Parts: sequence; C-alpha cells; structure tokens
Amino acid sequence: MPPNATFVPPPIQSLRDVGLPVLWLLDLALRIFYFKGYLTGNQLADAMALPFSLVEEYILEHLKREKLLEVKAARHRIGVGGFEYALTSEGLRRAREALERSQYAGPTPVPLHVYTQAIRQQARQRTIVTEREMRQALRGLVLKEDVFHRLGPAVNSGSSIFLYGPPGNGKTSIAQAIGRYLLRDTIYIPYALYVDGQVVVLYDPLHHHKTNNQAPANDTSRDRRWVQIHRPFIMVGGELTLKDLDLIFDPVTKYYQAPVQVKANGGMLLVDDFGRQQVPPKDLLNRWIVPLESRVDYLTMHTGHKIMVPFDVLVVFSTNLPPKDLVDEAFLRRLRHKIHISDPGIEEFREICRRVTKAKGIPYSERGLAYLLQEWYVKYNRPLRATHPRDLCNHVVDIARYRGIKPAMTPELLDAAAQVYFVDM
Repeated sequence: MPPNATFVPPPIQSLRDVGLPVLWLLDLALRIFYFKGYLTGNQLADAMALPFSLVEEYILEHLKREKLLEVKAARHRIGVGGFEYALTSEGLRRAREALERSQYAGPTPVPLHVYTQAIRQQARQRTIVTEREMRQALRGLVLKEDVFHRLGPAVNSGSSIFLYGPPGNGKTSIAQAIGRYLLRDTIYIPYALYVDGQVVVLYDPLHHHKTNNQAPANDTSRDRRWVQIHRPFIMVGGELTLKDLDLIFDPVTKYYQAPVQVKANGGMLLVDDFGRQQVPPKDLLNRWIVPLESRVDYLTMHTGHKIMVPFDVLVVFSTNLPPKDLVDEAFLRRLRHKIHISDPGIEEFREICRRVTKAKGIPYSERGLAYLLQEWYVKYNRPLRATHPRDLCNHVVDIARYRGIKPAMTPELLDAAAQVYFVDM
C-alpha cells in the first residue's frame, strides 16, 4: 500500500490473510457454538467475521470430520451455508476444554503486528487543523486570542497538551471541543487483537462510536474483523490509576481488555483533574514519558511478558493545581505544549454574559452587568471566572420561576442569585 493511501482493511482471500493458527480458530468456533447453541454455517462465519468459504473449508469440514458437529436442520433449500449445526457430545467436551483456555467468543482477532501497521498508516492520514477550522471547532467558547493561537499548533502536534489555570475557565470545555472536532474523522480498528495465543479486546462501545459505513455480513470486499469508528475521544479523571494504563486480565474469562490509552489510539485522551488521582502525579507522568517521546507503549501480560503497541494519541492533561505543586521543571519539559488558561478579562466576561443570557432567554443589560461586577466582584476582590455567567443565569432562572416573574438582570435577582452561588472562602 502506498504510504499516503487511505487505509481500508483488505479482503481476506486465504487462510494466510487471517494470520492465526487453524487450531486456535477451531477453538474459537467451538466456543461460539457452545454459547450460541444452534448455528448455520453463514451465522458462524458472521460471528467469526470471516468469509464463509474459509469457514466451510477449514472449520466446518474439520469439525464434522472429527465428529464434533452434526447437522440438525436445513433452514434454506439452496446452499450449504443454510445447514444448521450443533455440537455433538464430543464437541461439547472439546468446547469445555477450549473454554478452560479462554472464554472469548467474539469476532476473530487481528494479529498485533497487523494492527500496528494499520495505526501507523492511519496516523499519517490524520487531518491537519487550520486556523479557520479551529475557530469553527471553538466557536462556542470565548477565548483570548493568544490562547486560541497556541491551541492550533498543539492539536496538530498529535502529542501532548498541558492545560493549567484557575478552575471554572473552560479547560475541560476546550478539550471537549477539540475532541468533538477530531470525531469528524474516521479510522478502522479491530474488534480484538491476537497476541501470542491471547486475546485483547479493543473495541469498546462505551468509548468507540461506529459509523454507518460497516461491512454487511455477506461483504467480502474488506476484512470484517475491523470496525470503522469516529476517531475516539476518551476522558478519565480522578479515578485513573496506574493499573488502568496496563492490560487488564480477567482470570475468569481468561482474556484481556485493552487499557484506555490503547482504546484512544488514533484519537485523544483527556486526563481531567490531573493531580487529583490516587496516584502521585510524578508516578503517573513517569508512566507517560516513554510513550509520549517514542510513540510506542509497552504493556505487560499476566505472564510477565511485555508487548509493544503503537501510541498514536493526543494526550491532554487538564489541571486546576499550580504546575509547581505537581511535578518539577524536568517533567514539564517532556510535555510538548503548556497552555495557561487564565481568568477572562472584562471584555471576555461581557461577551460570555451576552451569549449566556441569550441562550437562557434573559434580556441582556449593561447596567445589570455593571451592578454585578461592582457589588459582587470589585467589593470582594473576587476574580472573574468564565463559568460564573452560566451558573448565575441558571440561578436567576430558578429564582424567577419560583417567584412567578420573568428572569432579568435586575439588582434584586442578581443579588439573590449571587447570595446562593458564591461562598466566602
């Protein structure tokens, strides 16, 4: 494939294209029959995400020859794919043996080296953001121009961004807006990976969103072991631990779940509230040093064996804590783009108020804003925060509904809203 060609999983034309041992595929078929019960040949091929011709030649024929399968019925008069099969008593015994090795019974996995090549190919296809596109992506936010112009190059780096500054100024909103921009693009990922006889489940419907361009069951023009998704945007917070960044082995099912950064490959991972995890920030950042610099990650299997996987992730760290309280200067140098999200100025605050009041159906009032600033900010030496207009307007709406009046930026309603919103720290 030419280096800049658009990646599409090529069709499976032979057993060699599958890349897995026949004995392993037979075990997978036995497990699928064990859980499903009765299946036609076409249904088995669909469950394994393989062409029926290969399933018939290498799997069904072998299982029938070994008397592990028997024909129960013919659902269709035409075609052997319509014959319905079930496990024999010997087939059930062999299926239980297969289940002791692993209980995975999903689409046929893709070898790790094939996945690695595909991720690298799709990394070269990543869309480069322009200033115009960034303005479109961040149009719902009010940002200072210098901050805006730092974000675009940071996104194009595809590496790491460190957003820091006081709470309530939109760091998470900025990251989410960038994530939504990335979601416009699509990539292919396999449902699962095959690593030294083990299965690592990669596709996660909680984090991966399928496109409408999926291969139908009878499509042989591309490898159906792959699913087309929007580039992933995954957000983790204070619950993140070091264990979440390695392979997760289930001793009952005997297969792995991919960690969050692997599920985020090709997209973006937001580590929100960085510094508030149960893991010390230095330890967490230490875990990222090699992947961020080399673009590969090393994961440990339960046997102790380490595997290398691609690391094509834009990692965004967002924190309200002062950087000096988190890590030292040497660590911060390893984060490629450091962007301070400061408090809004008067003009930014005014524009946020205009947008929020319009969205909430509250008539905007310059006099009301001046009153709010003087009585609740200047008098208390309180810093402006980008989230304050939204929160205060929500309180104005709640209070006005309770009183049976129309919401407005009057001193009475603004005072009532501020009294229940602000806390003297």
